[in-house]
Amino acid sequence: MSVEMDPRLAGSLRQAFKLFNRYLMLPLWRLGLGSWVNLWPEVGGRVMVLIHTGRRSGRRRRTPVNYTIINGDIYCTAGFGDTADWYRNIQADPHVEVWLPDGWWAGKAEEVSDEKIWLPAMRQVLIASGMAAPLFGINPKTMTDEELRAATAGYRLIRIHRQEARTGPQGPGDLSWIWPVLVMILLPLALRRRRK
Repeated sequence: MSVEMDPRLAGSLRQAFKLFNRYLMLPLWRLGLGSWVNLWPEVGGRVMVLIHTGRRSGRRRRTPVNYTIINGDIYCTAGFGDTADWYRNIQADPHVEVWLPDGWWAGKAEEVSDEKIWLPAMRQVLIASGMAAPLFGINPKTMTDEELRAATAGYRLIRIHRQEARTGPQGPGDLSWIWPVLVMILLPLALRRRRK
C-alpha cells in the first residue's frame, strides 16, 4: 500500500534528489565510476545517465535516472510525472543518449501507454530503483497490480530504443583524466611526507 505524501515533503525530496544527482551521481559518472554507482542495486538502484536536449535552451542536459532493460529496450520512469524537466524535454525532442554501466548509446524515447506493457515494466523499473521507491511509500515487490497502478498514477513510463553505439569525448568518463593528474600531484607529496 502506498503512503499519501505531504506535498511539501515530496517537494523537499525532489530537491534533495536534484542536488544528489547534480553533485554526486553525475560527477561519479563523469569520473568514469558509472559501474561503481551500480555495484549494489538493491540499495542504490540501477542508475543510468539520460542525455536530453533542453526544450528552451537547446543545451544538452544530463539526468541520472533509475532504469531496467526489457527485451533490449531501456525503460525509466518520471516519478515526479510531467513536472520533471527531463520528461518535458524528451516530449519536445525524443532523441536522447544514455550512459549505461556497459556502454553509451544514442536512442529514441517514447512514452509507454499500453497497459499490458506499462504495469509490468513500471514494476521492474521501481524494483530497479533500489530504496528510492520505498522512500516514496511504494513497495513494488509486494503491492498488487491495483495498488501499484494507484500509487503510480501520476508517473510517466519511458521506453528508449537504442539506435547506435556512441564513442567520443562527450561520454561517460569524460573527466577520468583527473585520476592520473591527482596521482601525479599526490604521490610526490605522500612520498615526501613519508621521508620526513
